[in-house]
Amino acid sequence: MTLTELRYIVTLAQERHFGQAAERCHVSQPTLSIAVKKLEQELGVEIFERSKSSVRTTPTGEQIVAQAQRVLEEASAIRDIATAGKDQLNSPLQVGAIFTIGPYLFPQLIPQLRELAPQMPLLIEESFTATLRQRLRKGELDVIIVAMPFTEPDVVTQPLYQEPFVVLLPATHKLAKLESIKPAQLKDENVLLLGEGHCFRDQVIDVMPHLAQPRGGRGKVRTHTEGSSLETMRYMVASGLGISILPLSATLGERPNSELLVTRPLNDPGALRTAALAWRASFPRHKAVDALRESILQSRLPGIA
Repeated sequence: MTLTELRYIVTLAQERHFGQAAERCHVSQPTLSIAVKKLEQELGVEIFERSKSSVRTTPTGEQIVAQAQRVLEEASAIRDIATAGKDQLNSPLQVGAIFTIGPYLFPQLIPQLRELAPQMPLLIEESFTATLRQRLRKGELDVIIVAMPFTEPDVVTQPLYQEPFVVLLPATHKLAKLESIKPAQLKDENVLLLGEGHCFRDQVIDVMPHLAQPRGGRGKVRTHTEGSSLETMRYMVASGLGISILPLSATLGERPNSELLVTRPLNDPGALRTAALAWRASFPRHKAVDALRESILQSRLPGIA
């Protein structure tokens, strides 16, 4: 039994597909299949129930996979301890961020971090909160930048800053004449939202629950489309498809089609989000986390508290 085999079964249990699990583990499908079968033979039990269309864990397999996950986390802690014995600011830091924070924060963060910790490059990943959570637990990321609320056992979460939501409108839109916009004024508008899985989508719906409801009473959806990224939604708004709600950081700086768009504050006490750092409580490179945090705080964009 090896750590590699344990990683294979944990990944297969998550993906429920040999091909996808092999891709995540960066091996061929036959290599992963043989390793899983070898472990099952060594243990004398079937960890997975296989069919032509799916793979699922057996009742015993669920217990084995859960224990394997714990073993991998402990093994990652050993690597962390070894790393702590070295210069904490002299090796790469693996940082993940959600899609709606990373593209806007990293360009401001990197110059600040280069000054504070010039020998500590960042390995950067952007993904959904759920994916970042898993990768942090498995030791594949050291620190993640997410939106609150975020809780996870044995993980430290520290708020960083708050930023308000703004309404993105075509420059010719009737609401562009207002200094700020109330959620009720968007009731009859075609509001473009991010797709399922984005926490920012959920935060916008929390402020304006009516966006989750059909419009028109005949099954007509409120939004014509769901954007895959905030930048995609900017282009759709510029084209005249509708309006959108964005975090303030996503509207700052020069971008294509800026002359076609305007932003207005969303006038609601709950129309803001809190960004936070999260890292495993066992992660020993405290100076690295401190340097990252300080760089973020020094690089805050205008209007972000």
